Amino acid sequence: MYQALLFDLSGVLYVGDAAIPGAREAIAKAQASDMEIRFITNTSRRTSQQLLKDLRQLGFELQDEQLFTATDAAHQWLVQQQLRPYCLVHSNIQSEFADLPQDDPNAVLIGDAAEDFNYANLNRAFQLCQAGAPLVGIGYNRYFKLDDELLLDAGPFVKAIEFAAGAEATILGKPSPEFFKQVLASTQAEPEDTLMIGDDVYGDIEGALQSGLSGCLVRTGKYQESDGDKINGSFQVVASVVEAVEYALGN
Repeated sequence: MYQALLFDLSGVLYVGDAAIPGAREAIAKAQASDMEIRFITNTSRRTSQQLLKDLRQLGFELQDEQLFTATDAAHQWLVQQQLRPYCLVHSNIQSEFADLPQDDPNAVLIGDAAEDFNYANLNRAFQLCQAGAPLVGIGYNRYFKLDDELLLDAGPFVKAIEFAAGAEATILGKPSPEFFKQVLASTQAEPEDTLMIGDDVYGDIEGALQSGLSGCLVRTGKYQESDGDKINGSFQVVASVVEAVEYALGN
């Protein structure tokens, strides 16, 4: 049995507004075990408080401190670096950065800005980075699933600014090893005793493997049949979070 278990949210615990069948019971079973449980996400369309509320309304029981978001990590990093960010993020989370000075920006923060990923905004981000401003990404995911569609996530837009400005982004979410390190620092577990359960073969599984964790890919959410052959390394592939928890418990 593992010492710590990390769960992605969307596509693993729920899809849209509905919990994955059996997910509530699986999480309750994991919470009742001796494993330390953490819920981690790059979701940059919801604040931490909104995510906690959403999860509890879906019937999942968790403590506030069990949730780690890339948005929170990005905010903390910007504060530590004393930067004034140009925030190209979703309107739902702009309030998360409202306490930071944003006049005369000297950094660029990119999250899932949805319709705000227009030429003018992306060009502003490019110009700042071209002039030397650091580029910060809330995650590096390629795409996500909403309802029945796969949609572009923030990663391709971060990549575009990197390419155009000759910059290298600091990623404050999955698959960054620093993000996994931050999550593990809140537990007593070592990386080799930790299992990451996710539906994103790149952000969740490859990121976990490169950080020394084990990975378990679920066939829900954004999973595609070809995912098992897309990355190097050994990892489990199971039907859903229900089977993932059973595997983690050694059943």
